[in-house]
Amino acid sequence: MAGSPTARRRRLSIELKKLREKSALTCAQVGEALDWSGSKVNRMETGSGRVQPSDIDALCRFYGTSDELRDFLKSLARQAKTRGWWQVHGAGVPEWFNIYIGLEHDASTIRQYQCELIPGLMQIGAYARELHTTGAHMSAQDIDRAVRVRMERQAMLTGPDAPDAWFIVNEAAVRNVIGDRSLMRDQLERVLDAAELSSVTVQVLPFDSGTYPATGSFTMLGFPAREDPDLVYRDGITDAVYLEGEHHVREYARAFDGLRAAALSPQRSARLIKSVLKEYAG
Repeated sequence: MAGSPTARRRRLSIELKKLREKSALTCAQVGEALDWSGSKVNRMETGSGRVQPSDIDALCRFYGTSDELRDFLKSLARQAKTRGWWQVHGAGVPEWFNIYIGLEHDASTIRQYQCELIPGLMQIGAYARELHTTGAHMSAQDIDRAVRVRMERQAMLTGPDAPDAWFIVNEAAVRNVIGDRSLMRDQLERVLDAAELSSVTVQVLPFDSGTYPATGSFTMLGFPAREDPDLVYRDGITDAVYLEGEHHVREYARAFDGLRAAALSPQRSARLIKSVLKEYAG
């Protein structure tokens, strides 16, 4: 079973939705039968509401499931209430990003395109701090927490269960000076170091690549269990969008493949980054 509470909550939501759809019922019909509101059933299936073990008992009696499945779902419901390591940092990590970190924690593949910034999993602390200081109205303490979480997340790239991570960055992200030239030298050296990891691939999409199939940054997460479908994540200033439908995932996967084809090879990407490093050194 996936390790983070977020992944357990997502798996529980998926299983509850499968049970209802197998019964060919709507959320409203299930809610009426159990003297609940249809919106309560919907919240359970979207992971936006807490699911109590007593709710699982009621649903499993209604759907006529086996005792084994009922116990499994109740276990998911209990474990979904635990807190992830990143949640102890309070306001340093907004609620909508808490969800992403939990899913990222359990991903077996990461496919990310960044059109303006270095991906968070390859940022140095000073770079991340500049972004948080400039881009959000946060206290100094919350900025410290946010940077600490970003640095701790990076441990996943070097762990024994490191995901297969593939990053494509627009050349703008490499040349855009965050902080000062000295900071950018350190940052680009960090990118080159990350690219040497066996689990990491880095490509740069050059300015002269022509048209390409993307209009903004996005991340695709894949999971080891077949029961946990891939998803697409896109974030903004105050919120994020999670896309899980087959059509969305298929189209973003196609876009990522197009970006890989348009980008420089990993070897040529490293040479471009090194050339920019020389410019910053000068």
